[in-house]
Amino acid sequence: MTSTPEPVTSMHGSADERLIGAHDLAVAALREITPAATIGEPVGYTLEDGGVVSLRFANTMEGYPGWFWTVSVAVVEDADPTVLEAELLPGDGALLAPEWIPWAVRLAEYQAAAAAAAEADDHDEDIDDIEDDDDHDVDDLDDLDAADFDDDGSPILHAGDVDGVDIDELDDSAPDAAEDDDADPDGDDTDLADSDDETAQPR
Repeated sequence: MTSTPEPVTSMHGSADERLIGAHDLAVAALREITPAATIGEPVGYTLEDGGVVSLRFANTMEGYPGWFWTVSVAVVEDADPTVLEAELLPGDGALLAPEWIPWAVRLAEYQAAAAAAAEADDHDEDIDDIEDDDDHDVDDLDDLDAADFDDDGSPILHAGDVDGVDIDELDDSAPDAAEDDDADPDGDDTDLADSDDETAQPR
């Protein structure tokens, strides 16, 4: 990808013409850090403090839209122009990496998120337990039908159960007493058959 924006020129005072035209020197420095195929045409310069000039070249390397090869040149002690530094720098609107976040901050955020997730899981498990209990109650109701209820809608007690008490466990003598009462209403234990026999025979 070749980036060819408008030339960037910033003039704050006068610039040494030798620095502005030191393209060959700048390209030679760039070739020491990047393949020649990634270096595009000159796209301007910026005058920095102390008379330093930053020459900019288009970047043809993929993945860095809006970035420029920048070479800072200067004249030191009236000598020939020399290279101070060469690097790839972003221009206006360049695609940048996210802001760096210290590891301690990222770790704290991760731990907080993990704790929140664990709390949410516990809450979901509590809800599941409640729903399971409700499902069991509904299953118990599903086992009932109309025959299990009286006409007024009240549940019919099973034979032998009255308010949770098994009447089969009551005193076994009660049925025997009832049979005795049927046999001898007067309660005098008189054998009617024997009485009739005695009346029929003269003494």
